[in-house]
Amino acid sequence: MGGGKGLALGVVLALAGLSVGVWLVTREPALPTGQARLTVAEALGGTESTEGYARAVGVREFRFPEDHGPHPEFRTEWWYWTGNLETADGRAFGYQLTLFRKALAPQEAKRESEWGSRHVYMGHLTVSDIATGRFHAFERFSREAVGLAGARIPPFQVWLENWKVEGAEAGVFPMRMSAEAGGVALSLTLEEGKPPVLQGDRGLSQKSAGEGSASYYYSLTRMPTRGTVTVDGRSHEVTGASWMDREWSTKSLGAGQVGWDWFAFQLSDGSEFMHYQLRLQDGSVDPFSAGVDISARGEAVRLPRDEVRIEVLDTWRSPRSGATYPARWRLSIPSRQLVLEVTPALADQELPVTVRYWEGAVRIQGTRAGQPLTGRGYVELTGYGDVPEPSR
Repeated sequence: MGGGKGLALGVVLALAGLSVGVWLVTREPALPTGQARLTVAEALGGTESTEGYARAVGVREFRFPEDHGPHPEFRTEWWYWTGNLETADGRAFGYQLTLFRKALAPQEAKRESEWGSRHVYMGHLTVSDIATGRFHAFERFSREAVGLAGARIPPFQVWLENWKVEGAEAGVFPMRMSAEAGGVALSLTLEEGKPPVLQGDRGLSQKSAGEGSASYYYSLTRMPTRGTVTVDGRSHEVTGASWMDREWSTKSLGAGQVGWDWFAFQLSDGSEFMHYQLRLQDGSVDPFSAGVDISARGEAVRLPRDEVRIEVLDTWRSPRSGATYPARWRLSIPSRQLVLEVTPALADQELPVTVRYWEGAVRIQGTRAGQPLTGRGYVELTGYGDVPEPSR
């Protein structure tokens, strides 16, 4: 979740009981026969045994480039990219490419079939075409067997069929991203930009009470990006900035946690801001919510829950799911003299996938220490519509 960015990984927690297939969706997917949608609580309910898996139980030393690669001793992990891009004449696009790994067993088992696999992968690909108001969303699953999906280093590579991100030769940067589905395609080159930011306590991000109820988590918060975005069969040369979240863990959502709001912004003063708000079933905010403010020089200041005030200014109701999502916010961080008003670039950026959620490009206006600033970013909203709305 990157604090909140692991939503879809919860889907693969349920895949052990499903036939693992591959499908794509645009807008409203036709799910495989007999497969019901999952709520976030069902997907991340933490009912599976964690015995035999590694746990995030203490601060560790991060090693790069090795930690860009897989951590198969943990049950779950993800590589998560979002970004805002523009053509030379100002046509704007947002994108999301997320690749998730789930271990179905803590150890390899002897298998007679080459199709046998301990790991399954899931991917989400979206493109927000701001000029036309269209949102394209796709979902894909596959097992790791026979090279259909996987991750490795060196050289760095993570892939799910023809959705892949790979490093240059023996290194990691620049990363080269390519993904195509349903007439939509990304072909992008991402530079490292600022060095990795270790989230939480030196990379240990506690999500709920109890030992091991945590993840190892870092971010690349401003990755210079260039390449092409293809929509409706036409390619557009673009430049902009991407955000990468990397997280691996074994323990999932804690009791009573039903979803989260995740905010990641790149601001015009060269700074970045991230905050995830974990929501409880009674509507309150979990004390394990947290974030970070990153200066233009890359200095990161941790922000505990009570330092970030979030006011919902508007809502949007999905015509498909009926879920009501926050649709405009004011974030105030008095300790950082930061006030931000956040507006979706498109109202409808809901992914109609196995675990339905909203994730999309946003625009930011605000002030830091009284000085005006603007920005772009991404917001993820999960768990809305999974619990009954309070009666009015």
